[in-house]
Amino acid sequence: MKHIFKKAAMCLLPLMTQLSSSAQETPKEEDYFRILKVSAPEGTLLEVGGLTVLPNGDLGVATRRGDIYIVENPTSRRPHFRKFASGLHEVLGLAYKNGDLYCAQRGELTRLSDTNNDGKADVYETVYAWPLSGHYHEYSFGPKLAPDGSFFVSGNVAFGNEEWWRGESRVPWRGWVMHISADGSHMEPWATGMRSPCGLGMIDGELFYSENQGDWMGSGGVWQVRKGDFVGHPAGLRWSDMPNSPIKLKDEDLYKQVDQRRVRNGQGRMVKPENVVDEKFKTLFEVKKAIPQIKLPAVWLPHGVLGISNSEILPIPENTFGPFAGQLLVGDQGQSKIMRVVLEKVKGEFQGVAFDFRQGFQSGVLRMAWGNDGSLFVGETNRGWGSAGDANEGLQRLVWNNRIPFEMKTVKAMPDGFEIEFTLPVDPKSASDLAAYSVESFIYKYHPVYGSPTVNNEKCEVKGVKVSEDGTKVRLIVDNLRQYYIHNISVEGVREKDYFYSTVHPNAYYTLNNIPEGAKLAMTGVSTRNSVKEAEAAAAKTKAAEAAKAKSAPAKGAAKPGETTAVKAAAKTATYEEVKPLLAKYTCAACHNADKKQVGPAFKDIARKKYTNDMIVKLIYNPNPENWPGYATEMPPMPQVPKADALRIASWINSLN
Repeated sequence: MKHIFKKAAMCLLPLMTQLSSSAQETPKEEDYFRILKVSAPEGTLLEVGGLTVLPNGDLGVATRRGDIYIVENPTSRRPHFRKFASGLHEVLGLAYKNGDLYCAQRGELTRLSDTNNDGKADVYETVYAWPLSGHYHEYSFGPKLAPDGSFFVSGNVAFGNEEWWRGESRVPWRGWVMHISADGSHMEPWATGMRSPCGLGMIDGELFYSENQGDWMGSGGVWQVRKGDFVGHPAGLRWSDMPNSPIKLKDEDLYKQVDQRRVRNGQGRMVKPENVVDEKFKTLFEVKKAIPQIKLPAVWLPHGVLGISNSEILPIPENTFGPFAGQLLVGDQGQSKIMRVVLEKVKGEFQGVAFDFRQGFQSGVLRMAWGNDGSLFVGETNRGWGSAGDANEGLQRLVWNNRIPFEMKTVKAMPDGFEIEFTLPVDPKSASDLAAYSVESFIYKYHPVYGSPTVNNEKCEVKGVKVSEDGTKVRLIVDNLRQYYIHNISVEGVREKDYFYSTVHPNAYYTLNNIPEGAKLAMTGVSTRNSVKEAEAAAAKTKAAEAAKAKSAPAKGAAKPGETTAVKAAAKTATYEEVKPLLAKYTCAACHNADKKQVGPAFKDIARKKYTNDMIVKLIYNPNPENWPGYATEMPPMPQVPKADALRIASWINSLN
């Protein structure tokens, strides 16, 4: 493919790649996928809760404020907004079927019809209604249309009164997915264990959903949802003894496996469960051994890395978005971005890989829909929820410019490791170097605490690599593969063949629910070269020679007895450039900005609290959300951050005051 460069001198790059030992500046997300605004009339607040594209290309837009608009010519510079309906209650989904629009309000699935063809809905018909307790958190999401014309709708849990942190199902089918017949004559409870099932998606006629981190939910993820599944949150099990419930599991059965931690303090008040470092814990897959009804996520979306409030799941149509056609997009409300997911079936179960895709939207990404021109409409909101984007609402488009980015197209599990397919051929020398790759695996606790740190972290040694003849695939032999674990696969050192670019997104997160059977690669015929180890060995040899010469001379600047380099480095105030990689590594930047309120408070606002460095470290390990009222998303405990790194972050934060 012909590339266009900003500077004329860069046209010489193809001739220089053999002489270059380092990568040229890699293009960014925005160099391939542009974000465009859809202009709305002044005074129109588009806190988007639902999107759907009509057969003629017009766009249906539902808002959380209860309005529905039809946008004519939505891809033009001057689209026309026509109010189709109003007076609805917190609309969080929209679908088109047989000339009518269907939306999920707080307590019902509603059909909206324009019977007199005046461009406005004149019939508001209740298709099916479900109970409400009136709790603010009882959002209802959907509908998603099944191939037979029936509907799927999901319901959020409420929270307790005294135990304000604990999700509960106060009325039937909260924390459930409901399956409603095409004519609305009946509803069958479909599955439970949901906490905040905002993102529904139909993939090849099957239902999937995305979940957010919260109590009992260590991180977000994508689940396939079949009738009778239980995905982890116990609140909905309250209704499992109802005659039409497809699951008969009791919450007490679950609590025999994992303590729900309902305890009172000396004053008789309930104690909020918090993460305990170095405790004995269980994972979701371990509990599944005792409770087979548990459905594991097909793909974990690591919290703070691939979103914090996962939303809509949308397949990419053929002939759209280039090499990624047929894959999935998953929105995220909190980080105002979109991730990319690729599924495969191994031993009859879905699993797969997730990547970052496009960030920078003006508000939280809640809904997505494909325009007839192949662009992606993105509906946004952050009221009450917080987001990385500054705006409270938004309607934007994502447009591909027909240039192919250098990316990992997909990752597939192999009996002895992984196969990575790239969108463009790789430079064979860099791709054959073991030092170009790193793999580590981790998982989350299954407990009643809000979220979980990553636990059981282990390195997975890359022992061999084989590059395909056409340069588009790389087979990795990886030691210490662990079933059910998330494997973070990094390709930081791999370069593109012609322009020596690195990948736009160098990290893939593969959820290894099953390790496939089959032939393993023989070590003969694979590369085992590791440039880093070669350099280390050469440096060690040089250092030993120098040490022999200067054996009697004391080293200048030697550390005092008992003083480590890490502690010395942490003792002095870190600069932003020094601490920036740590903020990214430990996902601090996912929720915090230096100067402005984001999902969490600004670092400058934290500095104004005048905590000591040690106190900030304690709060990193065990946050106290009560210190920051008004923030909807709690910070999870981060005990995995080494103290030296936590102190460097703390010293930088305090330098902002």
